[in-house]
Amino acid sequence: MTETQLDLGRRKWVTLAVLALGLSMVVLDGTIVAVSLPVLIDQLQLNITQAQWINSIYAVVLAALLITSGRLGDRLGRRAMFAVGVVVFLLGSVLAARAHSAWPLIIGRIVQGIGAAGVMPGTLATMNALFRGRDRAIAFAVWGSVMAGVAAIGPLLGGWLTTYFTWPWIFLVNLPLGAVVLIGLVLFVPETRMGKAAPGLDVDGFLLSAAGFALLVFGLIEGQTYGWWKPRREFPLAGWNWPATAPISVIPILLALGVVALILFVRWERHRKLIGRSALVDPALFRIPSFRWGNITAFVVALGEFGLLFVLPLFMVNVLGLSTLGAGYVLAAMAAGAFLAAGLAEGAVRRYGPVRVVQLGLGIETAAVALTALFVTPHISGWWLAVLLMGYGVGLGMASAQLTGTVLADVPTDNSGQGSATQSTVRQVGSAFGTAVIGALLSAALAHDLPKRLSRVPDLPKPAADTLATATRESAGGAISGVRDRHGAAAILDALSRAFTDSTRTTLLAAALFLLIGLASATRIPNRPYTGVAEADEDAQSS
Repeated sequence: MTETQLDLGRRKWVTLAVLALGLSMVVLDGTIVAVSLPVLIDQLQLNITQAQWINSIYAVVLAALLITSGRLGDRLGRRAMFAVGVVVFLLGSVLAARAHSAWPLIIGRIVQGIGAAGVMPGTLATMNALFRGRDRAIAFAVWGSVMAGVAAIGPLLGGWLTTYFTWPWIFLVNLPLGAVVLIGLVLFVPETRMGKAAPGLDVDGFLLSAAGFALLVFGLIEGQTYGWWKPRREFPLAGWNWPATAPISVIPILLALGVVALILFVRWERHRKLIGRSALVDPALFRIPSFRWGNITAFVVALGEFGLLFVLPLFMVNVLGLSTLGAGYVLAAMAAGAFLAAGLAEGAVRRYGPVRVVQLGLGIETAAVALTALFVTPHISGWWLAVLLMGYGVGLGMASAQLTGTVLADVPTDNSGQGSATQSTVRQVGSAFGTAVIGALLSAALAHDLPKRLSRVPDLPKPAADTLATATRESAGGAISGVRDRHGAAAILDALSRAFTDSTRTTLLAAALFLLIGLASATRIPNRPYTGVAEADEDAQSS
C-alpha cells in the first residue's frame, strides 16, 4: 500500500466523523423536542394536536423529501446536497427559535425537515461509496449507533436546555454544530456521485409519495379532532367546509386517499423503471430479502420507539411531577443502555451474525417496554423507570447498530444512494407514524379513562368533571400541574394522575406490540455469518 493510499485510508475516518456529526444534528432534532413538549405546551398555550404536529411534522417532511433529495445527491453531488441541507436546516432552527405561537414553530420545523432531508441520505450514500469490507461494516455500525445513541441523548439535552436556559435553545444549539459540519465538509468530505443515472426527474412520484404520507399522518393526528367516523366539527377545505352534519367524517376519506396515493406511487415507480426513466424507488430493491424484511423491521421499530418518546415525557412531567431535566435524566438511561450495547454487540456479531443480534435486541426492547407497562404507576420511582428504560436502550442499541448494515448489505453499490435514502425514509415514516398513532391512541385513551376516574371523585359535579377531563386531554396532561398546586384537590389530582397513568400504560402496551411485530419480521431476514475480516482481506488484496 502506497503512502497516498494510507493517507486516503486515514482521511476516510475523519470523513466518517464529519458525516456522523451532521447525522447527529438532524437526529438530535428529531428527539430533543420530545422532553421539551410540556414546556412548549405551557408557554405557547398548545393543545395536544398542536403538540403532535410540532413533534411529528419534522419527520413527515423529512420522510417525504428523503428519497428525492437522495436522488438529487446521486446526480448533482452528495457533498453539495449535504451542504445545502445543513444551511437550510440552520435557517429552520432560527425560525423555530423565534416562534411565539404554534404555527410559526410548526413552519420552522417544516424548514428544518427540508434541510434534514438534504443531510441524511448523503451520509449513508457517501459511506457506501468510500468504505469496503470490514471497514464498511464498522462504518454502518457507527451510523446505527449514532442514530440510536443521539436519539436517546436528545431528551436529556432538551431537559437541560429548558431548565437552565429557555426553550428556544433547543433549536439554537444547532448553529455551532452546523458551522463545524460545514467546515468539515469543505476540508475532509470528497464529492461522490452516481456513475450513470437514468434520464428524467420523477416529479409525479415525488408528489404521489408526499401526498400519501401527508394524508395518512394528517388523518391519524387529526382524527380525534374531526372524528374518526362521525364528524365532530366542520372541516375547512379550500374555501368550503365539510359539514359537521355529514354522514361520515372527512378523516376516513383522507386516510383512504393516502393509501390510494401510495399504491399509485408504487405502480408509477414500476412504470418508470420499465420505460428506462429515473425513479425515486427501484421496486426491484424490495426483491432482495434482507432489504425488504429489514425495512419492514426498521419501520415498525421506529414506530414504537418514537411513540414512546412522545408519551413518556408527558407522563413524567405531568404525573410524576419531574422537571424537564429530571425527565431528561430518566430518558438518558436509554442512551446509556444503547452505548453499553455497542460494546457488547461486536463479539455477539462475530459469533452469531448481525441478524441474530438484531433479533436479540428487538426481543430485549419488547420485554423492557412490556415490563415498563406492567410496573408503571402514578408513584413509580424515577430510578426504577430509568432501570427499565436502560434495558430498552440495550436492546435499541443492539438492534439499530446492526440493522442499517443488514438492510443495505446486499444492495449493489450503484444503488447505494437510492437504497440508503429508502432505508432512511422508512425510519422517518415510522417515527412520524409513531407520534401520530401513539399520540392518537393516548388522546382516545384519555377520553375514556379521565371521565371514568373522575366519576369516582366524591362531590364532584359532572359538568366540572367534564371540564377537567377535556382540559387534561387537550393539554396532554398539562392541566394536572394546575390541580397539583390547588389546596384541597388531592382526590381530583389522584383521579387525573391515575387516568393519565392508565392511558400511558395502554400506549406502552401498543408500543410493545409494534416491537413484537418488528421482531417477527426480523426473523424473516436471511442470516449469514459475519464476514467482515474476509471482506477486508479481499479488499486489501484488490488494492
